[in-house]
Amino acid sequence: MDTLLLSRIQFGANISFHILFPTITIALGWMLLFFKLRFNATGDRKWMDAYMFWVKVFALSFAMGVVSGITMSFQFGTNWPGFMETVGNVAGPLLAYEIMTAFFLEAVFLGIMLFGASRVKPWMHTLATFLVAFGTTMSTFWIIVLNSWMHTPQGYELRDGVVFATNWFDIIFNPSMPYRFVHMLLASGLTVAFLIAGISALRMLWGDKGEDVKSALRVGIIAAAALIPIQILAGDMHGLNTLEHQPAKIAAMEGNWETGPNTPLVLFAIPDQAARENRFEIGIPNGASLILKHKASGVVPGLNDFIAQDGTVMHPRVAPVFFSFRIMIGTGVAMLLLSWTGLVLLRKYGAGHMPRLPLYAFCAMSFSGWIATLAGWYTTEIGRQPWLVQGVLMTKDAVSDVSAGMVLGTLIGYLVIYATLIVAYIGVITYLARKATKGESTPNRGYPRGGDANVTALQPGE
Repeated sequence: MDTLLLSRIQFGANISFHILFPTITIALGWMLLFFKLRFNATGDRKWMDAYMFWVKVFALSFAMGVVSGITMSFQFGTNWPGFMETVGNVAGPLLAYEIMTAFFLEAVFLGIMLFGASRVKPWMHTLATFLVAFGTTMSTFWIIVLNSWMHTPQGYELRDGVVFATNWFDIIFNPSMPYRFVHMLLASGLTVAFLIAGISALRMLWGDKGEDVKSALRVGIIAAAALIPIQILAGDMHGLNTLEHQPAKIAAMEGNWETGPNTPLVLFAIPDQAARENRFEIGIPNGASLILKHKASGVVPGLNDFIAQDGTVMHPRVAPVFFSFRIMIGTGVAMLLLSWTGLVLLRKYGAGHMPRLPLYAFCAMSFSGWIATLAGWYTTEIGRQPWLVQGVLMTKDAVSDVSAGMVLGTLIGYLVIYATLIVAYIGVITYLARKATKGESTPNRGYPRGGDANVTALQPGE
């Protein structure tokens, strides 16, 4: 393997690891705010107990996201110097905005969330929770702005091969940004909903019938059932936007080689890029045309349209995009079926008497949001190839001249560390759940709703 491919794999591994944790913190911050507001409104201890458990998961996820993000930024200089050399006038300010408006906000007020329950007034503790949640969303906004601009760039001009910003409004609100931003927020919401439902189900299977556990399970299931149809609608709109601006990606997602009407929806196939055809294809007649053009006679772009006159392939490798897209869709369907089944069972049995089989199912789906998120990111990022910035900078033109052996060595190191940290992360969450099940998580505290705080705060190490 050459330096280009190894560098792509290394950056892909890094961003795959990194995105797991912001996907949790984005929505979990707002879920914590919901728990705190419910406690403020009702005075019911169960909501604060739920808050105190899940704030630990938030802090752990935040820390993992920070450290993995730092190594990713280093790779801009070590593996991809051509990226900043070409588009640094746009990428640099956007990354700076993310740090100044979001990261500092999260970092400053996270401490109050964790340790300030008895050290600040209750309204300040609630405000700190809001500001951290808002900070995670703003961080997502700026990162999505940069990423979406790389897919649908506008508001710039090229001078001697270097990008210069001409209209920051057009850069920020580029054509795909609203769709990607909404899609990512909903993905985070679903990830957190299934994580909360899954861990709560695990605690119930271990015998924890606490009101905080039952309430968290109920909230997780209801949130998942409400968000998944919205995500399906948002995904459809995002797909139509992609069809307009990146038709080659859509062609790869659909496994469609020839442009034409009455295009089938390919459920399964083995794309053969060398032969320019699909093997073992199973499809629904007119399905792709109906979904993408809303009529059976709608013309769907084919991959064979994206071959340069000199024979250069100007579309992504088909198989990774094709299969990752179906993994994302399959996971989404599983989320839909399980969450709606859970909603029916909640109405029938209540959270405290949920049958064991669906509880096991929610346990198994605890991290399903990660699978869907990674599959979605692989679809959109691999689908952009051979471009790093669509129509502006090709991936091969941005890679460094570092030896392949050096990249391979660091890649192996990254993979070993990431695998270890993932196992440790899941292990810590499981440990926290087991500890809480044994009644060791939150002592009997009288959490105040107003006036001066007078309880013992969560201490470091608890």
